[in-house]
Amino acid sequence: MLDKERRDVLDESNCITILDGPLGTQLAKRGVATPPPLWSAAAITSAPEAIVAIHRDYADAGATIHTAATFRTKRRDVERRRELGLSWQDLTRLAIELARKAVPAQHRIAGSLSPLADCYRPDLSPIASLPPSLVAEEHREMAECLADGGCDFILCETFPHTGEAIVALEAALTTGLPVWLALTAGPDADLMTPDQMADTAIVAEQCGADAVLVNCTPASETDRFVQALASAKLSIPLGVYANAGTADEGIGWETTGQAAAERYWKFAKRWLDAGAVLLGGCCGTGPEHIHMLRSRAALPPG
Repeated sequence: MLDKERRDVLDESNCITILDGPLGTQLAKRGVATPPPLWSAAAITSAPEAIVAIHRDYADAGATIHTAATFRTKRRDVERRRELGLSWQDLTRLAIELARKAVPAQHRIAGSLSPLADCYRPDLSPIASLPPSLVAEEHREMAECLADGGCDFILCETFPHTGEAIVALEAALTTGLPVWLALTAGPDADLMTPDQMADTAIVAEQCGADAVLVNCTPASETDRFVQALASAKLSIPLGVYANAGTADEGIGWETTGQAAAERYWKFAKRWLDAGAVLLGGCCGTGPEHIHMLRSRAALPPG
């Protein structure tokens, strides 16, 4: 049973809670550079007004959960980037401030906590080469910074490696904030099997996760992962924020507007039918997709 503080993260005025979409895709569309290794985090100092505008666009589209641009603001991501002029802690706090000032006060801000290495390369996860305690400490210091920065909950997201996902989750839970865990099978839907994802979700629930989600897996490939999680009969909320797949699928990227959003909704309807109650978008989607989810899925309980 979720306590009141943890329930308050959810949009209880509706059956479904609507998450926002990606920052990176929208920054690129606005001509803002997002070079590796920081990706969208580079815009925290180079184009803060663009980040604020994107957060506002998602709020206007109907999202009530907004993820701060902290996916790549960890110590190891920022320490060697002195041209930024900010410490990793200050960059993290600024990202949360930008999100907070962009959206209505009653909306919730998620602090993004990502894998230590490339999120599409589970083979590079340091969990295989470092003592788990060291990996946990890196995730813990980031989680504490997110909490100190004022986020409402922590979103451990885009984890393709079970071991590191659970270590990150447990580290984030030490802050006392609600923690959601989002797992990915990657751009080709082959980094985790549906059964592996379900097994990870079961462990996550046992550890104290407040929700489990599938993220940054192509929308056209996501259903089997959602079905596996549904079959696990979790007692915590299930969510999805998929990516738009390849450009030729016409779900997003350069394909925009009503048609793209409708294609995304066709997949989202399946996730909804399977029991998902947290819906948003990942790479290649945008405000039009979020508006579609809000208008089609997030209806008041009858």
